[in-house]
Amino acid sequence: MDYPEREPDQLEGVPLPEFQTGVSGHDAARATLLERLDAGRLPGGILIHGPRGIGKATLAFDLARKIFEKTGDESPGHIAAQVAAGAYPNLFLMRKSLRDTGKGYYTAIRVEEVRRFIEEMRMTRGRAGHRIAIVDPIDDCNASSANALLKILEEPPADTTFLLVSHRPGSLLPTIKSRCFQVALRPIADSDVRTVLDQVGGQPLAIERAVSLAGGRPRRGFEAMLLGEGGALQLLQAWLADPAGAPSAARIALADALAAERDSAELRFARDILNDWLADAAKAAASAGDRVRLASANELWDKARLSLADADEYNLDMRQTLVALFDAIRKHQLLSVQPTS
Repeated sequence: MDYPEREPDQLEGVPLPEFQTGVSGHDAARATLLERLDAGRLPGGILIHGPRGIGKATLAFDLARKIFEKTGDESPGHIAAQVAAGAYPNLFLMRKSLRDTGKGYYTAIRVEEVRRFIEEMRMTRGRAGHRIAIVDPIDDCNASSANALLKILEEPPADTTFLLVSHRPGSLLPTIKSRCFQVALRPIADSDVRTVLDQVGGQPLAIERAVSLAGGRPRRGFEAMLLGEGGALQLLQAWLADPAGAPSAARIALADALAAERDSAELRFARDILNDWLADAAKAAASAGDRVRLASANELWDKARLSLADADEYNLDMRQTLVALFDAIRKHQLLSVQPTS
């Protein structure tokens, strides 16, 4: 199925959140929100946050449909069809918009768009029932648009709920977070990722490979399916399973494969996998109370972030950058296998 273009990072052939009719892997969070709806205690602002690509916007649209069903007078099928079409009068959606030239998207949600959004919301509702405003994601607001949005969050119109999606809640204004009921989501189980990926079909082996690369993030699974075989990514996962035990030639060959095309989707995907591994390494050291390994993990995180950023900014040799990073990962992992005194 072809989906209309509505997002700057939209994946071809993958259903947008407003088209998905179910939520996988976030049962507890969904139940909590639906309990509040049933009890008539729906907050004026709800912040749904967590890693990118785990289904936050999908949950927001699912909740919006349930609210419309509960408070309105139309059938679930009619509501779902209009929400998917972007035509439901009581739903207000804010994303980065197309440039006035019609080519490409603006780099942020602009303040004039927020003001127009607020003005529309203050007008008479188009249907009976509650009104919902989804900001997907609020991280795309710049300072001016975030402050403009804060004003309506402070005094929201009656029977209106704001659903704010965030990949990076730590970067949001504290005053925005304080005015929202916060729902933290986490990467989902492989079985739930598989359920989501099955929506678009595909060969079972391709889906299983994508699930193994997804790391609990359905979007990453879709990206893996679009990449095809992705042999270098699987080699990276295998190497990260035992960096200390792999021969030196393995990390050289891995860097060669990943850096073969500098701006490739495969390299961007690999960097996400590396970031996840580094974060898990720090969490593992912290959980174990191992201060030496934790210090090493924090140093490794900083090295990775700075070296990759420098490679991007100054167009440095990505192969050499990866080789140095892989060597640092290997040295860190050796701390885990060395006996402690």
